[in-house]
This record gives sequence, structure tokens and C-alpha cells, in this order.
Amino acid sequence: MNMEKWAANPVIAAVQSGDAFEQALASGIDTIFLLHANIMALGAQLDAARAAQKKVYLHVDLTDGIGKDKSGIRFIASLGANGVISTRGNLIRFARECGLAAVQRCFIVDSHSIDTAIESISQTRPYSIEVMPGVIPRVIANFAARIDIPVIAGGLIDSKGDVAAALAAGAAAVSTGKQELWN
Repeated sequence: MNMEKWAANPVIAAVQSGDAFEQALASGIDTIFLLHANIMALGAQLDAARAAQKKVYLHVDLTDGIGKDKSGIRFIASLGANGVISTRGNLIRFARECGLAAVQRCFIVDSHSIDTAIESISQTRPYSIEVMPGVIPRVIANFAARIDIPVIAGGLIDSKGDVAAALAAGAAAVSTGKQELWN
């Protein structure tokens, strides 16, 4: 992920449907998090994204028809995805080995989950982490202060105020499914 581009447009389209994907392609965003995909449509989606000059990160945990293993990651790389998103440390490591940018999703439910996530991140060394839910600026600030990789705030971001609060807390970008925030 290009941090300079995030500075210019720090909103990432979190896409869960074909209609939303088409909206993201037509929007002013630079990066798409493809949250639900299947092997049959993925090649065409990546081609369309390249034509629209968008970067695509595939949520491998939620992709139908692709193994959640090293071969699956190699296949995603062969199709030309820019990166993957996963909660699984082994898939983050495989993605790095295959030359893909890896975004590790971390769900924060209590203070212990912060420490667990920090420990995992120190072992996997993803390109970025996505802290969820993204409407917790204090936790975003905690992560940003304790690690040296970009933090993305995702989940429950549904207003410009949420975007501003996450960025002010230290997030490098936010991912959101709210199409009105993509421009």
C-alpha cells in the first residue's frame, strides 16, 4: 500500500457485493478491500480494478473456492492482486513470501486482545494491520504508539466524524462500506 496515496485519500472501499464493487471502481478511492469474492469472478474483478487504476486487497479468509493455504496465496498472487487481508498469521506470512502486501485484521474486544494482537503482529510482520471496530480511537492510538506499521481502522465507520476521529487517533487509513464516504 502506498502511504502517500493514503495521505491524499485515506478512505478504503470495503466491498461486499458486485454492485458495491462497481461503485468502488467508479469512485475516487484508490484502494478496494474485496471482502467477499469467489474464484470464478476474481480474475475479471482484478482486471477491472487494474483498468480503473485501483489496488485490490482480497480478504482470503472469506473468499470462496480458494484454499486457505500457501497454494491459495500463490494463486491470488498469480492473478495480480495487490495484497491479502486475513486474521490468520500463517496466511500473512505466506502472502509476504509471495510478494503480496498483507493486512492483518485484529478484532479488539478487551485489553487482553490488544496484547495478543501486538504479539501476533510482531511475529507475522504484516504490511499493515486493520483494527476492528474502527470507532475506537483510544485503541487505535494505543496500537499506533506501540507498533511501527500502518494502522487501518475498519468496522462501524459510517460518518465523516468517524473517519476524522480514527485518522486523528493515528490511523493511516480507514476502510468502510459506506459508499458516501468513498469520495
